Amino acid sequence: MSWGFLRDLLSGVNKYSTGIGRIWVAVVFIFRLLVYIAAAENIWKHEHDEFECNIKQPGCENVCFDHFFPVSHIRLWALQLIMVSTPSLLVVFHVAYRENREKRHSQKLYRSPGDRDGGLLCNYLISPILKTGFEIVFLVLFYKLYNGFEVPRLVKCDIRPCPNMVDCYISKPTEKMIFLYFLVATSCLCIVLNLSELTYLIFKYSIKCYLKRYIKKHRGSKSDCHKSETISHNRAKSTEGAHAISRAHPPSLSVRSHSLPFQKVPYLFNF
Repeated sequence: MSWGFLRDLLSGVNKYSTGIGRIWVAVVFIFRLLVYIAAAENIWKHEHDEFECNIKQPGCENVCFDHFFPVSHIRLWALQLIMVSTPSLLVVFHVAYRENREKRHSQKLYRSPGDRDGGLLCNYLISPILKTGFEIVFLVLFYKLYNGFEVPRLVKCDIRPCPNMVDCYISKPTEKMIFLYFLVATSCLCIVLNLSELTYLIFKYSIKCYLKRYIKKHRGSKSDCHKSETISHNRAKSTEGAHAISRAHPPSLSVRSHSLPFQKVPYLFNF
């Protein structure tokens, strides 16, 4: 099976990831994908052929193998790798959508297509939630399907067409069990990284929203104070202007009252 597409996917995700997200990509690529390709795939490659029972009854080995291994460990591991990597496509596709939108409109619509804001921020938050959910589901599947994270050396089977209780032997049980423990450890590490990234994103953007509101409120209070100071200053200026006008131009009523006696005197002498 070619894993080139998953490698390209992880490299594209790494470009738009947070610091914790880049650590997650490194863990998935090195400790899961490379281990799967280099070692684990070869260990489980001939598991059916190497499964032996102490009877040659036709169909007995096949039925017992299907009973104890309904899904192959290695195939379930491959499916887990694909599923936990798929939610990261949400981020990559959203960034690609933004880039194509800018090309279509031939103008700058975003500060940067990879900026974590708006709908892209929602995808950043949804992605670690989905990845954590897939990790937990597959860990539960491994535990339920194989009765714990252990590979026994000997299993007993009495399912038809086996005529009686049959002993069946699993090849390389210790090696397989070590790789299963490694699988569980890396899955738990990825869960911790996903939850850490989710907590980091929520905390970071909660602080960012709080600071925006605080700055907006602080600027609003400053503008209100500035408006009140401007109004009081204008009122003071208008009051001073009114006093200056009254001093420069006294009322005309007093002038008339003083001039009236002097106007009446000539009439008295003429009479």
